[in-house]
Amino acid sequence: MDTAAVVVIVVVMVVGLIGTVVPVMPGLILIWGAALAYGLIDGFGRAGSFAFTVISLLLAGGMVAGYVLPHRAGVRGGAARSSLRLGIVGAIVGFFVIPVLGLPIGAVAGVLLGEYSRLGDWGPAWTTTRRVIAGFGWAALAEFTAGVAMVGTWAAWLAVRR
Repeated sequence: MDTAAVVVIVVVMVVGLIGTVVPVMPGLILIWGAALAYGLIDGFGRAGSFAFTVISLLLAGGMVAGYVLPHRAGVRGGAARSSLRLGIVGAIVGFFVIPVLGLPIGAVAGVLLGEYSRLGDWGPAWTTTRRVIAGFGWAALAEFTAGVAMVGTWAAWLAVRR
């Protein structure tokens, strides 16, 4: 594989890392796709098969963390499951209504409104919502860490192939 193609893969992976923190694009999937493209173009070989398996496992772990951590934080913070579901709906709607920032804004608004309708008081509703926000922060950190590990695994694969 020539240097220009490797540079393109690196750029896609960096964009993917940014996507793990800024919910504009599916960051981990971009990193995984770039590694897959590298393997398909340059060949997997023994080292590549192992590395791509590790990258795929990191993708799965990072994606699961992205969904589980906010939910767990909400449940531990006392949020009702209906409020968390409303947060999911808000995230989906927000993603399409407000480009770039709509997903987190919609999720927070959904949980906050769900908790307010349940509790009838903005103070406790906001306290619970803050815990969900903290869960989103932990999820972003987990996804970013998985992304860095995926890129590092690919870099090791690249080093072995060169």
